[in-house]
Amino acid sequence: VQLKKVLQGLDSSNTQALNRAGEKARQIILSCAIPSDLEEAIRKAYHRLCAEFHTDAIDVAVRSSATAEDLPTASFAGQQETYLNIRGEKALLETCKKCFASLFTDRAIAYRIENRIDHFKTYLSIGVQKMIRSDLASSGVIFTVDTETGFPHIVLVTGSYGLGENIVQGAVNPDEFQVFKTAFKKGYPALIHKEMGSKATQLIYGSSPNSIKKINTPVEDQRKFCITDKEVLQLAKWAIDIEEYYSRKNGRWTPMDLEWAKDGQTGKLYIVQARPETVQSRKNPHVVEEYRDWE
Repeated sequence: VQLKKVLQGLDSSNTQALNRAGEKARQIILSCAIPSDLEEAIRKAYHRLCAEFHTDAIDVAVRSSATAEDLPTASFAGQQETYLNIRGEKALLETCKKCFASLFTDRAIAYRIENRIDHFKTYLSIGVQKMIRSDLASSGVIFTVDTETGFPHIVLVTGSYGLGENIVQGAVNPDEFQVFKTAFKKGYPALIHKEMGSKATQLIYGSSPNSIKKINTPVEDQRKFCITDKEVLQLAKWAIDIEEYYSRKNGRWTPMDLEWAKDGQTGKLYIVQARPETVQSRKNPHVVEEYRDWE
């Protein structure tokens, strides 16, 4: 009831009103207790994860995702918060509340108003994953479609050093690799293009619990690629497999937007998130756009 009153009659163009409403809505959620049954379920699941890795408190990523993220006319990607290097059940529970509260960031509220989406019919799920120690290695994003042209036969892999939020937020110029799907599926190591990014900064674990910090990347690391060609091809294979799985499941071509991470302690690669690509895949493939420079 309190949330409905706070959000009633808002105009997406009134940024000051949105700011006040968003802050008030988040305060309401953060001041509430997590329902006891949900809290107990989170505690038990966290203890099972700790037991699996033989520790009393394991560091986890707490990732939020709006369940309406795959609407055909709207994308909720990136509107909710993700928190990294969270350790201990108390910190985990508090972080889960922050994820729930992030349904009401100014950006998320404005977006729902503009797309006429009911604030209370957009739900949020939280994934809790063991942290991949990419702060000691590298991480990045993969698209199974060319993000500039919509060309469907390319896997685009981007990567940089450190935790993935740096590259997801566009805060760093990453390395880029292109793999040609058609030849790759026939068994060829079809890495057809790679370009070194500056990778000037990286996110790593902070010195205090439940914290991360940004540091400058050593110059010698900036001047080399953050992963090997072999690792690029492994990531491309997984990306193609995931794209094919979801395409079969949806009954149509479903290009994917994925996040990957490399563990600096074990050297292993992981896919940590997969969602449908929501820009090029929505364009009409029968329309050609032509641009002219009139200067």
